[in-house]
Amino acid sequence: MFDPWPVARVFALPPGVDFPKALVHGLVERFAEKPPEALAQVHLIVNTSRMARRIRELFDAGPARLLPRVSLLTEVDRHIAATDLPPRMPPLRRRLQLAQLISHLLDREPDLAARSSIYSLADSLAGLMDEMQGEGVPADVICGLDVSDMSGHWARAQRFFKIAETYLHDLDGQTMDSQARMRQAVIGLIASWQKAPPANPIILAGSTGSRGTTAMLMAQIARLPQGAIILPGYDFDQPESVWAGLDSALHSEDHPQYRFKRLMQMMGVGPSDIHPWTDARPHSPARNRLISLSLRPAPVTNAWLTEGPGLRDLDRATQDVTLVQAPDPRSEALAIALRLRQAAETGQTAALITPDRMLTRQVAAALDRWDILPDDSAGLPLQLSPPGRFLRHVAGLFAHRLTGEMLLTLLKHPLCHAGDGRNTHMLHSRDLELRLRRHGPPFPAAQSLGDACSSLSSLPPQTWIDWLTMQFCARDTTAALPLTDWAAMLRQTAETLSAGSCAAGSGTLWEKNAGQKALAVLDDLDSEARNGGTMNARDFADLLGALLSSEEVRDRDAPHERIMIWGTLEARVQGADLLILGGLNEGSWPEAPDPDPWLNRALRDRAGLLLPERRIGLAAHDFQQAANAPEVWLTRAQRSDDAETVPSRWLNRLMNLLNGLPDQNGPDLLRGMQTRGQIWLDWAAELDAVDESRPAIRPSPRPPVAARPRRLSVTEIKKLIRDPYAIYARHVLRLKPLDPLVKAPDPLLRGIVVHDFLEEFIKASVAQPEILTRSAFLEMADQVLARSVPWPATRRLWLARLDRVASSFLENERDRQSVAMPVEYEAGLDFQLAPLDFKLVGRADRIDRDTAGALRIYDYKTGAPPSKAEQALFDKQLLIEAAVAEEGGFAKLGPTPVAAAEFIRVGAPGNDVPAPLDSEPTAKVLAELRRLIAAYFDPEQGFTARRMLQKDTDVSDYDQLARFGEWDRTTIPIPEDLT
Repeated sequence: MFDPWPVARVFALPPGVDFPKALVHGLVERFAEKPPEALAQVHLIVNTSRMARRIRELFDAGPARLLPRVSLLTEVDRHIAATDLPPRMPPLRRRLQLAQLISHLLDREPDLAARSSIYSLADSLAGLMDEMQGEGVPADVICGLDVSDMSGHWARAQRFFKIAETYLHDLDGQTMDSQARMRQAVIGLIASWQKAPPANPIILAGSTGSRGTTAMLMAQIARLPQGAIILPGYDFDQPESVWAGLDSALHSEDHPQYRFKRLMQMMGVGPSDIHPWTDARPHSPARNRLISLSLRPAPVTNAWLTEGPGLRDLDRATQDVTLVQAPDPRSEALAIALRLRQAAETGQTAALITPDRMLTRQVAAALDRWDILPDDSAGLPLQLSPPGRFLRHVAGLFAHRLTGEMLLTLLKHPLCHAGDGRNTHMLHSRDLELRLRRHGPPFPAAQSLGDACSSLSSLPPQTWIDWLTMQFCARDTTAALPLTDWAAMLRQTAETLSAGSCAAGSGTLWEKNAGQKALAVLDDLDSEARNGGTMNARDFADLLGALLSSEEVRDRDAPHERIMIWGTLEARVQGADLLILGGLNEGSWPEAPDPDPWLNRALRDRAGLLLPERRIGLAAHDFQQAANAPEVWLTRAQRSDDAETVPSRWLNRLMNLLNGLPDQNGPDLLRGMQTRGQIWLDWAAELDAVDESRPAIRPSPRPPVAARPRRLSVTEIKKLIRDPYAIYARHVLRLKPLDPLVKAPDPLLRGIVVHDFLEEFIKASVAQPEILTRSAFLEMADQVLARSVPWPATRRLWLARLDRVASSFLENERDRQSVAMPVEYEAGLDFQLAPLDFKLVGRADRIDRDTAGALRIYDYKTGAPPSKAEQALFDKQLLIEAAVAEEGGFAKLGPTPVAAAEFIRVGAPGNDVPAPLDSEPTAKVLAELRRLIAAYFDPEQGFTARRMLQKDTDVSDYDQLARFGEWDRTTIPIPEDLT
């Protein structure tokens, strides 16, 4: 196939050329005059399975011919020369074994890292080991690095290096790490070729040689008598002087052509020894030259001044380039989606290329409105798929105490009870949710959950209740168990929850692509669990999350055949009429280097490992390759969710270069690129445009008098004065706020618990006056809190608050009991407000009777009690209770004079606040109350929203219904008659 070659045989194809298509075309041309079987003797090694599939598709397109042997670069160790090597170690086994070693280290030295980071540290350490083995760096080199002049962090990192060194040393010889086996296979293959070079052609195509083992193999294949390598995206326009400047990794690693320079040094060839594989030319050679010049290494950007004026045909270089600088990510995604939609309608093949997965999801969501499903090469992370989320929730049952939120999250998951009786299950789950929201408890147990189910309006069958209590309750444990037990518990629980209470099996949990992928993860975990040792439930949940996050799943629905979403690697091996390079911002493309917990840049260079800039250089090469496609879109968002963005360095360079070439009309051509992009942004804005709506009026509804409330509680009178709309919404529309699902120790619960405690304590003190002591007060408070508050931290906090007020409360209580004794607790109030057809109801916390027979009414306040002025104008609870008591509104007491009424402050140190009975006599209070109620029986009186709220920051349960925010307190309310 090849004539003798004086140096290593290296071919290349320029950026912008469809690499697989040109590769196949060059093979076919070289074998055009040879027998049909000659092509079948070629061994073609490619770097990705996607490229291998594309090559087979091109051959399958015809005419009929024998195919070369195509294999993957990652499978070199499976060739015949590697049969004497131990098998590959499963990645999960290594991860589990490293995690155990790290766990033991953290047990001895807990200050090194948090236990929650065990699996991320294991993965990171495994990645470092792969890199060491791929680059041929022994562990003792890393451990021997001199860190004496550096911070203590690097010295601590060496303790983890010892783990890697010990682990690699202690391998039993029955298995090998993947990268170590790969390197040994390549070394063995090279040794066998040196003894007996293969007679058949061997071609390695598509790799940049960025890894040490790969570069070593490429250098050897290029020297074989019938061997060759074919480089993708080689810049033939780059001058010799620039190639000569790409010597230092520290300064040139981020250049797109640096890997080729290093490869040429290994093979002893220069740029003049690199020959085109075919005569295929990029769509726009002028654009290739423009992109090449814009990407020159930073130390030699002065070449812009010397070579820039020599650029020609800039108009042809930029005519098929569109620059979209969107104001925000949504606009960027929508503009991209519109262009992809046009491509689908006109029959173009189009691909969005970006490493930004958030952008791809936004574009896919925008395309969904036109029923276009793009062919996404990456798919969805398994942890975000329905089975992945379900398994993580189930693992959470083992790690955390069951809460109402956890319970309902699982019950309402589409994979829970997915078999027979799903509809009935959802009905019972809805009723149970309402019951838990209203009555709790915050941490359901088997007994409380069974009682809650028994009180539902639609009583669930006993089988459903048993399934609920057995599978969800008391699953959390603090014990350390073998990983085999955790894996078995997870599978059994997940399958039982998915099958439901009416069937056996696993329901629909393992169906479809996502379910099958999740099942494969659990099968792999089962097979390797014996290597995981023991762990607690939280560590197991972390492990499961790490395993699921490392897998991706693609939907089995048939995607659109011409609309694709690719990662940056696909730009090397695919061709399309239109390539959209999205997310061109710093931190997105190129992505910010991952923080390295082990070695800084200087130590990496000293050890002979890859520098962080390597990934940037590979991304730059992908950009150069994709930016030379027939039609290109360059897109970015000028602002992210929270800050201004910085354009990608490559886009910035291109724009600066064009702006610096006024003699070649560069600035105008750049504006033309931006104008073409702005057209699509304007269309995207029109697509998202909505008709302007006028702000809502400040409501003041006037329902029919017959529909107005005829019964209110005493505490609602304050609301009727301050926010009448809330009374209308609750009693006329009958809308009640939905209680929160997540029960929290909020002020409402605190008030209820403190009221219960004080009632219990005062009752006991009446029978035993000697317990009016600080120790007895706090002891009983502790007992009540332990019974009623399931949050330990909250119990301590609330007990501390009671401790602060104990002395003053007890002193005042002794004074109160010296003049009167409690006769009623939670006294019921039921009073007909004659002559109006209206009833007042409510409860008084406590009523005492003094020696003269007069009543003293008390109300406990855990918050700040209202002042006398506030009571006179708005907060009339105690005043109304006093007036009603004198009229006989408390049935058990009869009409009785009231000597005093007082708010007792128990939330924080401070004075109690009496009701102003002197200035607000009971007759006056009742007269004003009758006028207030009578006013709201007037058809002309509206229930105005937020009529007299004390502060603008006060929140009403019905602010959203009233559209508050579209109006404010200065807005004049507009009455509205309702029928």
